Amino acid sequence: MTPLQAIPEGIRCLADYEPHAREKLAPAAWDYFMAAAGDGLSARANRAAWDALQLWPRVLRPLAGLSTEIELLGRRWPTPLLAAPMALQQLAHSDAELALGLAAAVQGAGLVLSMQSSLPMEVVARAVVSESGRGPLWYQLYLLESRQATLERVRRAEAAGFEALVLTVDASVRAPHPAVQAVPADPGPAPASLPDLLARAPTWDDVAWLQGETKLPLLLKGVLNPLDARDAARLGLAGLVVSNHGGRTLDGLPPTAVALPRIADAVGDALPLLVDGGIHRGTDVLKALALGARAVLVGRPLLHALATAGAAGAAHALRLLRDELTIALAQCGLRSPAEAGRELLGHAPAAGIL
Repeated sequence: MTPLQAIPEGIRCLADYEPHAREKLAPAAWDYFMAAAGDGLSARANRAAWDALQLWPRVLRPLAGLSTEIELLGRRWPTPLLAAPMALQQLAHSDAELALGLAAAVQGAGLVLSMQSSLPMEVVARAVVSESGRGPLWYQLYLLESRQATLERVRRAEAAGFEALVLTVDASVRAPHPAVQAVPADPGPAPASLPDLLARAPTWDDVAWLQGETKLPLLLKGVLNPLDARDAARLGLAGLVVSNHGGRTLDGLPPTAVALPRIADAVGDALPLLVDGGIHRGTDVLKALALGARAVLVGRPLLHALATAGAAGAAHALRLLRDELTIALAQCGLRSPAEAGRELLGHAPAAGIL
């Protein structure tokens, strides 16, 4: 790990890190991290949909004992915040996923490590798993063309101490971005070869096979359609991440703030829901909780903080988000994330999104 870096003056929210990151990152790396499919409609809609929701607070309610703790997969965790799986973080900072993982642990947030991590999963897990007060430690993967190759990754994740698997099911097959060639990846399938490895589109039979091959809880990431959510519930999966891949795979997809309540209605309490896409503020986190999410994944804003100031920047960003959530809970008359419901929300009159 490199020495801790100073936080730039004037950082008051996660969005303040973005211009600093743009200055720090190589143009190709910036383009890679900020890439969006098509005209970028899906990526912009994610942000706009959270903005279109208004909070309708309750007043004069008891707030003693307010906590950001949640229950997820049978355990209590300090916050409903997780760092989303993001590939090749060495493009952002030399300490890469190790810095983000430790930053998350220090702030009581979870880490979902990408299969396309710059560092071996064992290195990251070894540093994070023993941290007291940390959040969940999960491993994101794709179903590879070879089941044996997939199983090798699963066995490594199990041995390293990861507590759940997050299977991404919405990734299109694309040529690697030029910036991908700039850094090495975790030994195994290199980013340059992933399009070939992902050529065989997975099916529900493959998901059922994977579920039968591991004792780790299995969540799906990339579900938007309530019909797919019902299928996942029938299969007995451990959870779903409502996601449109940050708008990176296909344009014209619904924003996750629109898909989330529809999926929540479809599955009820059958399995926990998480959500990502466009979340920049603690108020966004509260809105997601009110729509039915148990927790949220945060991606690009944490990469901006990582690029700007390494582990210190990522930890600071997560602290800002946690503090904003605490204030939002209190201001809305809530003592815990579990108390958030749809009665808390209204729609901006002229937004035309929901």
